[in-house]
Amino acid sequence: MRIAMLGTRGVPANYGGFETAVEEVGRRLVELGHDVTVYCRGKGPDEFLGMRRIELPALRRRSLETLSHTTVSVAHALRHRPDVALLFNAANAPLLPLLRLRRIPVAVHVDGLEWRRGKWAGAGRRYYMMAEALAVAWADDLIADCTAIADYYRWKFHADSTVLTYGAPLLESAATARVAELGLRAKEFHLVVARMEPENNIDLIARGYLASGARHPLVVVGGNPYPTRYTRDLTQLLAADPRVISLGSVYDQELLNALYAASLTYLHGHSVGGTNPSLLRAMGAGATVIATGNRFNREVLGDAGFYFTEPDELARHLESTEQNPLIGERYGLLARNRAAAKFDWDEVAIGYEKLCLRLAGRDPHWRPTLTSSLRRFTESGDLGPITAPVPVPVPVSVPAAVQLQLPLQLPLPLSGPIPLSGPIPLSGPLSLPGSAPRRQALRLGNRRHA
Repeated sequence: MRIAMLGTRGVPANYGGFETAVEEVGRRLVELGHDVTVYCRGKGPDEFLGMRRIELPALRRRSLETLSHTTVSVAHALRHRPDVALLFNAANAPLLPLLRLRRIPVAVHVDGLEWRRGKWAGAGRRYYMMAEALAVAWADDLIADCTAIADYYRWKFHADSTVLTYGAPLLESAATARVAELGLRAKEFHLVVARMEPENNIDLIARGYLASGARHPLVVVGGNPYPTRYTRDLTQLLAADPRVISLGSVYDQELLNALYAASLTYLHGHSVGGTNPSLLRAMGAGATVIATGNRFNREVLGDAGFYFTEPDELARHLESTEQNPLIGERYGLLARNRAAAKFDWDEVAIGYEKLCLRLAGRDPHWRPTLTSSLRRFTESGDLGPITAPVPVPVPVSVPAAVQLQLPLQLPLPLSGPIPLSGPIPLSGPLSLPGSAPRRQALRLGNRRHA
């Protein structure tokens, strides 16, 4: 099967979660016997880990880089007709009709809640919210990297998703001695790895660290290719304390693994991105994780770490782990065991293969119509299940002896309890005449039902 992966910076993975997923999943799809093409922005070899690299240009502006590169990538894919396209980032959703016109099945990896990122405001935020609606209406399937994101799309758009997490690399023998190159000693520093963007809360982490009595240094890995006022203010904040060591971006993967494995704690502030590869990497290294207590992080880390919401909470955790390192070691082992049990790249790749085979067989998940999706885009913009308990739908059933004749006519309005049990196989049109306030057309599988 010929699989195209579009919408990222490509491989090798040197930037973020999407690129990590493309590299880890793509190489395994090749090993499973598939022909994988990855569209890339940077220079590199024609082939990487068995994947074919297609280098195409992009406009180097933050608001246009992704969409401009994906546009030329889609144009290339239209000529070469892959069996399935995997499109990363819901921001690329306006290009979906082009792939659909050529009958190329496509799944969109929606990532996190991009419209909540601090770097987007005004028109940019509205664009991302609209793009979510277009992805729901036009993709053959949605890929969510955690159940919290899948719940959001189910709540907001009544749309199903395929949940495919990221994998966690298990660092069996990380060369921890390499941290000595940076003047560091194993288990005597705290670590942050994140891009300098507001939603990653490095400023919150810095304030917590600066307010603590921590003796060990704070090592900050990460930068931002588009300097902003936030990055300038954050740089000044970090420079105000000699205990803070800012390394900028680190692309040496062996050194980065050594930092994770040798850290006393890994501090994780990400808040809007679903399952985060940096968090998984820290867990796979057996680091003691202290994370912001949002639903995304709790879904990944579970009970295998500590949480904070305010600087003073973080300060207490830092002081406690320095005073009681054995407790930190215990939680590090719990985190590593959880990573091994729940976040396996081999299993993730098999999930992608099953998805591609299903889409190539023209068997998509049902999608709301474009009109329905756009209407929901204009409605409430809060987070629904991200910040509140998610109601679980209860299947409707009746005793097996009850026979239903379809089309089924039910008088409206209905009142009173209807005790139901036992399975019902339903088929054919279901009409509900009467005083129903509004009818909404939905597409179920490959069929349209009203």
